Amino acid sequence: MNKNPIRLGVNIDHVATLRNARGQNDPSVLRLMFEASDGGAQIITIHLREDRRHIRDEDVHEILRHSLVPVNLEMALNDHILDFALKSRPYSVCIVPERREEVTTEGGLDVIKYKDKINQYAKVLKEAGISVYLFIDPEKEMLRHISPDYVDGIEVHTGSYANHFHILRERERELEKIRMVHDLSQDLGLEFHAGHGLNYHNIREFLVFPQLKEVNIGHSIISRALSIGLKNAVREMKELII
Repeated sequence: MNKNPIRLGVNIDHVATLRNARGQNDPSVLRLMFEASDGGAQIITIHLREDRRHIRDEDVHEILRHSLVPVNLEMALNDHILDFALKSRPYSVCIVPERREEVTTEGGLDVIKYKDKINQYAKVLKEAGISVYLFIDPEKEMLRHISPDYVDGIEVHTGSYANHFHILRERERELEKIRMVHDLSQDLGLEFHAGHGLNYHNIREFLVFPQLKEVNIGHSIISRALSIGLKNAVREMKELII
């Protein structure tokens, strides 16, 4: 079991999705951001997509202006969004793959294919004082192409682990793949984060990684909040990872 403190990042994209369904301002992304931090969130995570399907430019400005905790901005390899990030200066950036037709981020970044562009983006972000992380699948080969000179760490894509959680053999296979990436990330001096599909049922077994520093969770917390409120939903998750 992980005995080190694990930061809880709460992704509030789904709040913006619900707001945008009616094209008005309810629910308030800003108000629920405060509820998340009141419940114990140590990071507020938002994804500024190319099509602005949920989080909008003005949301980022307001969140950065008022958040009481660090803000993690998820972004694709897009020049316009890079410029936006450099101007807005979040605490950290997680570079993720993005396809217009996907409902949510599906799979990790192809570090091998986009290595030069990743290094170009990471270098300028680092020079601006922004921490840089890469969202990758649990594949050791991807990790070997990451430059610790430009990148602070990785967020491992835990979707396959979550999808196979109720099949013991498959779950153990996914955990072993993640363990290999965890161990190699430590050898390379990269901070180890995790996210995608983690929830109140599968998070406990995931806490076996001793150098897990941060988890980013959105859908399950926002869904739980419909029953008990966001502050309490965040608090429940926080208690599970302590």
